[in-house]
Amino acid sequence: MPSTTPPPTTTGSDVAALAHAVRSHPGWTAKSAIGLVSEVLGPSDWELGPGDDGAVVPTSHGRVVACGEAMWPPFVERDPRAAGFAAVLTNVNDVAAMGGRPLGLVDTVVAGEQAARAILEGLRQGCELFGIPLLGGHLTPHDGPPSVSAFAIGDLGGHPLSVTRCAPGQDLVVAAAVDGRMRPDFPFFPAFEQRGDRCAGDIAVLATLAESGAAVAAKDISMAGLAGSLAMMLEWGPFGVEVDLDAVPRPAGVDLTAWLTCFPSFGFLLAAAPGRTAEVLAAFHERGLAAAVVGALDDSGVLAFRRDGDRAQVVDLRAEPVTRLSRA
Repeated sequence: MPSTTPPPTTTGSDVAALAHAVRSHPGWTAKSAIGLVSEVLGPSDWELGPGDDGAVVPTSHGRVVACGEAMWPPFVERDPRAAGFAAVLTNVNDVAAMGGRPLGLVDTVVAGEQAARAILEGLRQGCELFGIPLLGGHLTPHDGPPSVSAFAIGDLGGHPLSVTRCAPGQDLVVAAAVDGRMRPDFPFFPAFEQRGDRCAGDIAVLATLAESGAAVAAKDISMAGLAGSLAMMLEWGPFGVEVDLDAVPRPAGVDLTAWLTCFPSFGFLLAAAPGRTAEVLAAFHERGLAAAVVGALDDSGVLAFRRDGDRAQVVDLRAEPVTRLSRA
């Protein structure tokens, strides 16, 4: 997690200040470093290479989703158990964002005994909560700063929820678990304690929507926050959207700027198939999860905010790409 500094509080209808706050947030700006991938490996087709939350891999029996995550080192050092849990959470979310069902996880841990024990306890807790096996991994004893990475595989039963399937006119849905409380030290909103044993079923909603065809694309809201993750979802087109901030599901008592720049434990952006938005919303509402249409995709390449009659541009993706990834 890239910053321990709380974002500035935005009140009233100061949409321009809010747009500036999310655009300059470290969770967003850090994503430009991903362009190194294209610099070293060259341009890639976005469907076959970088761009989505996971890779779709064909097998002799169908297709699987493969993905991996490395936890931010200061977070691992501060709270190794939570970092172990987060290693599971982020991978589960990535598999779900592709429309897959998680099958299992492997990990790599580099740490001293005390930190390694805490990390492994967090990994165990996460796997138990989401009902997936910890298949194995690697442990290297190390007296320096601890680190943990994890890698997941998931079954893909329908079409992948890929950003390459975004198109103008599709409704943009934000779905989130809003029962929880923001961490005071990191921009992270955990709802899993309140959701408890419902978490595995919550994640399965995205695979169900992919298999039914009601949703065509998705992105999990992660370190870049809602705004940054949305910009990454739009980038490949580039597409645009004017987000109605009053429609965005938000926890009670959480400042809007903080919510748009945090990492919620359950938060997803989805593009609904034409005429099927109601099915997408109902699938989340039936589980007691918040979900709402916040705008419609267009071909402008501009991400903008709207609130109380005011409008402000956040970014023109035609001029300012988020990740700097290049495609062939």
